[in-house]
Amino acid sequence: MLLSTDPIYIQEVGMRDGLQSAGSFIETPDKVDLINQLSKLGLTKIEVTSFVSPKAVPLLADAEEVLQTIERNSAVQYTALIPNLRGLERALQTELDEVNVVMSISEAHNLANLRLSCSESMAQIATIVERSAGLRVNGTLATAFACPFSGPTEPREVLNWAQRYLDVGIDSLTVADTIGAATPGQVYSLCKQILTRFPNIELTLHLHNTRGLGIANALAGIAAGVRRFDASFGGVGGCPYAPGATGNVCTEDLVHALQFDGYSCAVDLEGLIAATDTLAALLPEQLPGLVRASGTSKKRHPMSEGLRKLASEKRISL
Repeated sequence: MLLSTDPIYIQEVGMRDGLQSAGSFIETPDKVDLINQLSKLGLTKIEVTSFVSPKAVPLLADAEEVLQTIERNSAVQYTALIPNLRGLERALQTELDEVNVVMSISEAHNLANLRLSCSESMAQIATIVERSAGLRVNGTLATAFACPFSGPTEPREVLNWAQRYLDVGIDSLTVADTIGAATPGQVYSLCKQILTRFPNIELTLHLHNTRGLGIANALAGIAAGVRRFDASFGGVGGCPYAPGATGNVCTEDLVHALQFDGYSCAVDLEGLIAATDTLAALLPEQLPGLVRASGTSKKRHPMSEGLRKLASEKRISL
């Protein structure tokens, strides 16, 4: 198996994509503490919050206060999701490195999620880019593989909307498997097509683990040339406007797979597990991540005295 020697960059989205649909409100000081922990672990980017209406997403109503309070690491890019021009106005009053805009390729999901047609969303995004005052803008294409309402997405549609994103001036692109419907073959094929057509683009793959293929899909993305991945510590998350969608691919599970398979991924895995322990104590539901529960592949269990005695009798060296 050929392994990549290029660094793989992990971008933490749990503080936004995870907490927006969490079972309960996490207090602002606890959010700040979590972000401060995550900032020290080698993550390339942290999506801190969303400037969505507090009435629509009350769990992220403290966006400004969180951004004013966190301890920043110069090696980390701090970003936030903005849904509209009002969100941009709020974002520009804070200290951010980047804003993330999103639209769905599927008309049905875009209507459910944003109450806009795809063309209306793109027009709004063009205005956001124009008024971003030099702030980096990342464009996310949701439902890039399938929509919960209309089914599979054609790759040519992804390429067409990616071109339109670039035409309005976005700085980087994310393609999202919003409902976790993609397979490794589909991920490899689409990412290869995007990178072939847009060889200079900074491309991120945003994966969900709805059907258990999140890590396999990440490895397929790496094989196609992707080097940046969104992930959510503890595996929390899921789009509230996509029926059946569950959590994002779990950050510690993905980092574990990459590091133990020999990839260059400079994230502190033990520190990440500790941060997830902190998160787990704040949420009522059990987190879906696996490595935190089972331990890393280095974990060893003691043998019973009975087995040790049997080994001695059989002259087996343990």
